[in-house]
Amino acid sequence: MTMKYPKEYLDEIKLRVKVSQVVGKYVQLKKRGKEFIGLSPFKNEKTPSFTVNDEKGFYHCFSTSEHGNIFDFLMKTRSLRFGEAVRALASEAGMEIYKFTQYDKEKEERFNKYKKILKDYSEYFQKQLFNKNNSFALEYLKDRKLSEDVIKKFQLGYVPINNFFDELLKKYTEEDIKSTGLYYFVENNKKYIDRFKNRIIFPIFNLSGDVIAFGGRIIKNDKLAKYINSPETEFYKKGRQIFNLNFAKEERSSSKNVIIVEGYMDVISLYSNGIKNVISNSGTALTESQINLIWKFFSDPIICLDGDKSGQQAAVRIAERLFCLINEENRIYFSILEQGKDPDDIIKDLGKEGFLKFLDNKKIIQSFIWDTYLKKINIKNPYEVTKFEKQMRKLCSSIKDDTLRKHILENFLSKINQLTPNINNKINYGFSKRKNFKVLNETRKIHLQKKDLTRENLIEYSILFIMIFYGGAVKNNIEKISPIAFSNSNNENLKNILIDLIKSNKKEKEIENQAITAYPDLVKNIIENSNLKLIVNKKNYDQIKELFEDFTSDLIEGLNKKKIESLEKKLINNMEEKAYSELLKLKSQINRE
Repeated sequence: MTMKYPKEYLDEIKLRVKVSQVVGKYVQLKKRGKEFIGLSPFKNEKTPSFTVNDEKGFYHCFSTSEHGNIFDFLMKTRSLRFGEAVRALASEAGMEIYKFTQYDKEKEERFNKYKKILKDYSEYFQKQLFNKNNSFALEYLKDRKLSEDVIKKFQLGYVPINNFFDELLKKYTEEDIKSTGLYYFVENNKKYIDRFKNRIIFPIFNLSGDVIAFGGRIIKNDKLAKYINSPETEFYKKGRQIFNLNFAKEERSSSKNVIIVEGYMDVISLYSNGIKNVISNSGTALTESQINLIWKFFSDPIICLDGDKSGQQAAVRIAERLFCLINEENRIYFSILEQGKDPDDIIKDLGKEGFLKFLDNKKIIQSFIWDTYLKKINIKNPYEVTKFEKQMRKLCSSIKDDTLRKHILENFLSKINQLTPNINNKINYGFSKRKNFKVLNETRKIHLQKKDLTRENLIEYSILFIMIFYGGAVKNNIEKISPIAFSNSNNENLKNILIDLIKSNKKEKEIENQAITAYPDLVKNIIENSNLKLIVNKKNYDQIKELFEDFTSDLIEGLNKKKIESLEKKLINNMEEKAYSELLKLKSQINRE
């Protein structure tokens, strides 16, 4: 526990001391634009990948994904605690060392006493593990293929029934001991009972290497819970601590990945087999605080849970809860084991290389969610597909990174369209393929050669050309074009004039003359760019009708495509039921047509 410095005090240090000033003492930096560049202090490299930005107040290492401010740099490179880093930088900034309040000092004193009690407890029961009277406990660990070096590395111990509480009372007050959660009071006997009696204990360390809690495993009594943990205390919050992160963080220079497993033994077993970038959330649900702590050291953690039903369910809950936090620099992967297997089983069966090869099949969080949800639905059932799409949209709407949210949602929607091709047609911006005769194909070729106009404009020009010169042929179909909004006001106004003239049974020559009078330049442009006059036989009214219907359908499809894209963009930023219903209605309409 470190006493909390006021934000204003830390900000003042940052203003006075540049990042390049601090980093430059340990890394040779060269100026490059607004940034400095140099060789990474976290990894041996020949090509510089380490950047410093004074304007933004951070450093970033592209080869290891290490990132932080001046305090982070000193803590990670000089192995300083936060308070030590603050004091060193305050001195460099010419500022007075911050004086904490009486409450801060008292809390610090309580924490120091707390650490001492847990250290005494841990050291005493480490010795008990090697006591011949407790040989069965040591044999259990050796049967699990743990060497004495590993046992001592993790400071494992064994708690027999004893009166160590009385020993602690010689140095500390009853209240101080009680605050650690190591003992609980039994009213009937008026005694304090050791919470971890008859259990192998696993010390839980903070990042500074201090013991702050324990996990305990029973080895003789099947009626009791296999594992228990320290209760939460003033200085131990389960949702903020990670087992073995104090050792695993030393591997950050060689890997972006860290393997997150369920249990203490899984961690130690993998560590024993040479996989040292491994941690555990100690059987609790992985929290936002924990994943943010992990991301400080590893950008791509892999959650590797047991293959039983509870392990899979836990993985899904974690994915749903943490999905909102992913960003361009920090990801989450999942690797689910076979049914009935845990990491300890896999490493024993396959060895280090086999286990690492298994991890090669890991899934990034969005793929894991997709695959998991997809297994639960019948893709032939439109109601289930609708529910599925809503779930995907809801999850995506929670992502805090705007750009990432957009791209992941678009990816999901694309995959849904592929799943349901009959429900979600891909709409062609250009010309439809309903007609297959020579004249129409020739018309399309000519249109596509007009690079200075959009396909939408070309289609509108074709429709207007037919209405101007062959109005009599399309009189019975004219209502179809009426509700369609054209791309600009001139095209729209001319369309409406022509509709009124055609519906009034005006002769084709009269329609042509009035169109030219109203919009001479536009009609000239239409004639120059349509080229239909070179292809269409005026006497072939059936051909003209087919062309008119085809171009009208193409225009409607293109406009619907734009509406769908607009609605999907709207839903990316805000899940509105109205917009979603409109989207489904539009897709259904397209499918019917």
